[in-house]
Amino acid sequence: MRKILFVVLCFLISLLIFGLVVYLLGQRPEKGALQVTSSVKAQVLIDGKLFGETPLCLCEAKDMLSTGEYTVRIIPKEGGFEPFQRKITINPKVLTVVDRSFSQTALSQASVISLTKVEDSKDAQISVISFPADSQVYLDSELVGQSPVLLKNVTESDHEIKVVRQGYKDKTVRIRTVLGYKLEAIVYLGIDPQVATSSATLISSTSANTTTTSIGKRTVIILDTPTGFLRVREEPSVSGTEVGRVNPDDVFDLIDERIGWYKIKLKNNIEGWISSQYARKQS
Repeated sequence: MRKILFVVLCFLISLLIFGLVVYLLGQRPEKGALQVTSSVKAQVLIDGKLFGETPLCLCEAKDMLSTGEYTVRIIPKEGGFEPFQRKITINPKVLTVVDRSFSQTALSQASVISLTKVEDSKDAQISVISFPADSQVYLDSELVGQSPVLLKNVTESDHEIKVVRQGYKDKTVRIRTVLGYKLEAIVYLGIDPQVATSSATLISSTSANTTTTSIGKRTVIILDTPTGFLRVREEPSVSGTEVGRVNPDDVFDLIDERIGWYKIKLKNNIEGWISSQYARKQS
C-alpha cells in the first residue's frame, strides 16, 4: 500500500510540476524583431532609451522586443539633420523594419514595414499608407490605386511597392508577403529637388522681390504626424528657428507657399512655415 501511495504521490508531483512549467511558459511575453537603418550614422532610441546606432538589428532571441507599441527615434550624428520619430507596433515572431533617408535639399524619405496577423490564414494582404496621402501606388509595376490602399489575396512572394506623387521623389520598397499576415508599408515621400529648383526659378523670374507664390483666401488643415505635433519655423527650412507648434486637425489661414512649405498665421498672429507634407489646403 505504501508503495502504491508513493507512486501516486510522485505522479501527482510530476503532474503539478508539468502544469507549472506549462503555465510559466504561457506567461512569457512573445517577442518580435526590429531593424533600423538610415542613410547616415544615427543613434537609435526606443522609448527614450539608447539601443545603439544604425544599422541596428534586434533580431537575436535575446535582443528581441516584447510585443506592444514603442516610439522609435533616429538621431543623425552628422549633417545637422532633424531627428525622425515614429510610433511602431512590435508583433510576435515577425520583423518590423524602419528605414530613414536624410536629405539636405528636400524632405527626407522614410518607410516603416511591419506584419500583422489576419483571420484568414490563406490570405496575404498589403496595406500602403503614404505621406502625403493620395499618392499613386504601384505593385510590381501595376497601378493598384491611391494611398491609403488595402490589397487582399496577394500572392505569397517577393513584391515591389512603388509610391509616386507629382513633385515628390518616387519611393520603392521591396517586400515579401506571408500567408495569414497583412504587410503594412508606411511611406514618407521626399520632395523632388529638381522640381523644387525649377519652381523656385520660375517664381523668382516673375518677381524680383519675392520667392513665394500669391495665395488667395485659403486655409490649411494640419494632418497626423509621427510626433503628434508639427513644428512652425521662422524660415521654410528644417534648420529654421522654431516659433511654435500646431496639432493635427488645427486649421489656419494660408499666407504664402513654397514647394514643400506653407506659411500660416497662428492664433497669436505669429507667422511661420510648416511642412506641406503634413498639411492640406482647403478652399
